[in-house]
Amino acid sequence: MTLYLASQSPRRALLIKLLGITDVVVSPSNIEEVFDYSESPSAIVQDLAYQKAAATLRSLGEGQRSGVVLGADTIVVLGDRILGKPLDKNEAVTMLADLSGKTHSVFTGVVLLEYPSGKSLSFFEKTDVTFRTLDSEEILNYVNSGAPMDKAGAYGIQEDQGAVFVKKIVGDYYNVVGLPICSLYEHLRHFAPKLF
Repeated sequence: MTLYLASQSPRRALLIKLLGITDVVVSPSNIEEVFDYSESPSAIVQDLAYQKAAATLRSLGEGQRSGVVLGADTIVVLGDRILGKPLDKNEAVTMLADLSGKTHSVFTGVVLLEYPSGKSLSFFEKTDVTFRTLDSEEILNYVNSGAPMDKAGAYGIQEDQGAVFVKKIVGDYYNVVGLPICSLYEHLRHFAPKLF
């Protein structure tokens, strides 16, 4: 079986390698991310993950190897605010200033769609992250490096200077990177054991 990764994220592609699955095809979906802000964070990430997985499933043509499409989406939640990817540098600065000295939650939704049957499984993971207090100069330097522009909440925790902002994590570290590897592995073993 093939695992079709419905994501453009280079971080997710690297994390997939930790699962020990050898037949992986990166098949990103180019959907416009639309969601209802009145829904819970866990519902939002699962809905967005489903949209991505379903778009990739539809794009698989006849004759593709049977397998599983994996869609994922990550958001950062501070209080009752959802922080996606910053639209520009000013928004990135504002996000980081808001996260400074506070605890926020990172939600990742994952949807697995079996191809060609369409059988599905959906779950989410939540990790709490506490930032130390940041000064304006380090926020500006980080934003000017360009690193936060493609990341939910305007920071990265891996291979990125954003790691020095994180004082404490409660939950799955890899969930903050972009995929909850432990729970994903457990779900995949039951959902599609032939992947391994």
